[in-house]
This record gives sequence, C-alpha cells and structure tokens, in this order.
Amino acid sequence: MIAHSRPSISEADVERVAAVVRSGQLAQGPEVAALERELAARLGVEAAAVVASGTAALELALRALGVGPGHEVLIPTYVCDALHHAVTRCGAEPVLVDADPLTLSLSAKDAEARQTPRTRAVIVPHAFGLAVDLVPFHALGIPVIEDCAQALGAEVDGRPAGAAGTLAVCSFYATKMIAAGEGGAVVGSAALVARVRDARQYDEREELAPRSNAKLTDMQAALARSQLRRLDAFVVRRRAIAARYRERLARAECRLPPDAGSRHVYHRFVVGVERDPREIQAALAARGVAARRPVFRPVHRSLGRDGYPEAERLWSTAVSIPCYPALADREIEQVADALLASLDG
Repeated sequence: MIAHSRPSISEADVERVAAVVRSGQLAQGPEVAALERELAARLGVEAAAVVASGTAALELALRALGVGPGHEVLIPTYVCDALHHAVTRCGAEPVLVDADPLTLSLSAKDAEARQTPRTRAVIVPHAFGLAVDLVPFHALGIPVIEDCAQALGAEVDGRPAGAAGTLAVCSFYATKMIAAGEGGAVVGSAALVARVRDARQYDEREELAPRSNAKLTDMQAALARSQLRRLDAFVVRRRAIAARYRERLARAECRLPPDAGSRHVYHRFVVGVERDPREIQAALAARGVAARRPVFRPVHRSLGRDGYPEAERLWSTAVSIPCYPALADREIEQVADALLASLDG
C-alpha cells in the first residue's frame, strides 16, 4: 500500500538526533535556540519561538495578541479542529467562516460579513500548501495570524509565507513540510514573540501568572533543523510530483489544484471528483493507494450548524492523493494509474 503521507528521513537526520542524545542535553537548549534563529532568517521575520506543537503555537499566538474571554476569532470551518481548540482554550469564541473555492482557505468576503465589534483576530491557513494573499484580511482591521502548518517554502509576491501576518504559526508534525514528529513555532515581531517565549514555560518565575509547559526538546529541534536545511529540495520534489500528476490527469474527469507557481508547495495534492469521496478512496485502496479527504470533517458539521455551502461542497467532492518527497517515481505512476482507473470505474 502506498501511504497517503510519510516523512522523508535521511541518515543525516538520524545522526543529528543521535548526537543530541549522546550529548545528554535532551530538553530545550542550544538546538532550540539555533532552530529559532534559522527559522526566523528563513522567513524574513524578527524572531521565532518554537513550541511543543502547532496547536500550542496557535494558542500562544492568540494569547500574545491579548485574545481572551468576550472576544471572537474568525477561523475557517473547512479545516482541522486545532484552530477551534486553540481559540476556545483562550476563552474566546470561534466564529466559523465559509471556504473560498479557489484557495480552499477561508473566504475573505464571508469573513467580513461575520466580523463584529467583538472580533479580535482572524486565522488564515495557507491550505494544503497554497499561499493566500493576505491583503483582503488585513483590510478587516484586525490582527492576522498566518497558519503556515502546510506551507513552509511557499511565497507570495516574492515574500515567504509567514512574513506578512501580524504573527504566523508553523507545525513540525510528522506529515508536515519539515518533520520533527511534533513541534511548532510562532514567528513575527520580537515584542510579540517574546510574549510567546514567556508563556511557553512556567518554572522559576517570581509571579504566579498562567503559563504553559509547551517547550520543544533539543532532540526534536535537531531533527527540525536538519529537515529545514532540505526544505528547498523537498519543495522542488513536491512540485515535480504535482507537475507529473497534472500531466497524467489532464484529461481525467476531476478538478486539479491551481498551477500557482511559487505560491504552491503541494503539501497536499487535492483533486475534486463528482462521486462520493469514500467511493474513490475505496477504489484507490483496492489498487494499493491510500487516499484521504483533505479535511476529516468541517467544524460546523461537528457543531451541528449549517450555512457553509462552499465548505460542504469541498467536503463532498475533495480527495487528497499521495504527494511527498519520499514518493518514488514508480509510485507516482501507480497513483496516477489507480486514480484514472477509479474515476473510470
């Protein structure tokens, strides 16, 4: 079975982690500090604070912006549950926004319609690796948090994704653009990132203010640093895979992701189909290919709400097929053949 996703781990990655283990410095230390410097330089921002997960990064970014009880935060409904959890853990109310049919992120027009005087921030994911133009979201007049969990290496108008928001968050989960097993980061201005650093650990503080234990270990940071050095090669490979899929599927009865140049790093290769995605998944599995819905379930469905027609359409038609650097050329052809056969069937 060709996995839907798997990390690309090299012997150099393994050796970097082993060196940290041999050193005995396992917890947050010099590897974390070095990763923060390198990530900030890569994204062209003043500072970065790495933390235990992407979800922790979202929560700490919101807290750094002063989001709390009585506030609202605009988030997409067509997204993983992490955004909803981060907002509610701050005591604020998540306000769900319908999807944009082109970017698959949230609709700027619908976000504007759902904004109220209580709205304190908007979280804008670069969904599935496609970087979004943030100008319409900055026009809302509230802080913009870029969710770069799936978009490290993407660019908008020559600037890295992660450089244009009030803050940005990253994820180093095992299936993300760079993999450390778990981990995340908040990047942006030095002043705001300092608040995140202060809140990620509670030990040995004079004042008993609410804080977390959301530190990253040096073992994870060493792996993330090693992976970050290969990010450009990862992006090149993902784009090459996407180009091959685009060539093979050009005449297939499915909608292909936009060919967006440097804006897209293809963390996921999402196709639109005219049948129940579960049927396509089953047909692909029968041919040795694992596929998934790109979003498990829109948040509004979990809450029993309606009024999100574009998110419903995407959930009912979108399938994600394998697209990652460790995918071999023969596997790319097998995935394409399997999808063509499944669509014909």
